[in-house]
Amino acid sequence: MTSITDLFDLTGKTAIVTGASYGLGLTFAEALGSAGAQLVLAARSQDKLDEFCRKLTVAGHRAMAVKCDVSDSTQVQNLMEISVSKFGRIDVLVNNAGVASDAGMVPEQVPDEVFASTVQVNLMGLWYCCRHAAGFMLADGKGGSIINNASVAGLCGIGNFPPAYQATKAAVINLTRNLACSWADRRVRVNALAPGWFPSEMTSPVFGTPGFLDWAARSAPMGRIGRPEELAPALIFLASQASTFVTGQVLAVDGGLSAGTEHWPESTRAFLEAGPLGDLARPIRPAKREKA
Repeated sequence: MTSITDLFDLTGKTAIVTGASYGLGLTFAEALGSAGAQLVLAARSQDKLDEFCRKLTVAGHRAMAVKCDVSDSTQVQNLMEISVSKFGRIDVLVNNAGVASDAGMVPEQVPDEVFASTVQVNLMGLWYCCRHAAGFMLADGKGGSIINNASVAGLCGIGNFPPAYQATKAAVINLTRNLACSWADRRVRVNALAPGWFPSEMTSPVFGTPGFLDWAARSAPMGRIGRPEELAPALIFLASQASTFVTGQVLAVDGGLSAGTEHWPESTRAFLEAGPLGDLARPIRPAKREKA
């Protein structure tokens, strides 16, 4: 029987991480590297990628950087081809790239182009990555593990939460289930992580608004936000042989947040309305009628 330690070992495996130039992408890549994987780091910022790649190499990991905008299917295909050419195959794909362009905006104020651009990156970009990576995984018959970074926001409705972001994360969760059912017979597993509130470059602006961080901490039964390193064990579980009979699942790492939800604090809403977003953060309310 294989030892528990060996089940989590990724030595000799190739893992691609998108959105690997900042935030949780760094955490995911470091975790995979620590488990033994050779890494392909992908993001739009070549400078940041190169800097992080050098850091990993100095630490003893085998890594390469590939500039890639996931919203462009041709660039995604190029990313997968380079990965296979360099390392032989793709064993793990972590779809982490994403945006929250409508953060702070109420649904009735979100511009068409903001909603569309969020869908293009968060849903279409993730789809391109799944399709192109799976093409290689399915063709060589060895399978693989695809891990989509969703969000607890995709599990339920949250009043006045960024609607495009939330809609795309819900779509990612159901796409995960579809692909898991479609590819399970050929050993390609597809699962999703659903993080709760974690500090990152994406969340730092809203964490800085009055009352928000306290509200985020109180909204989880554990009474705090997560630490990035608390996502790493869940990621390694889904990437490794420890989860060979797990596919189509959504693993929430959220301190219990997905057990319930509530609206954003009014202090945060007022701050956003008074700031640069202005009308984009201001709910449409009926005009007050004068008393007869």
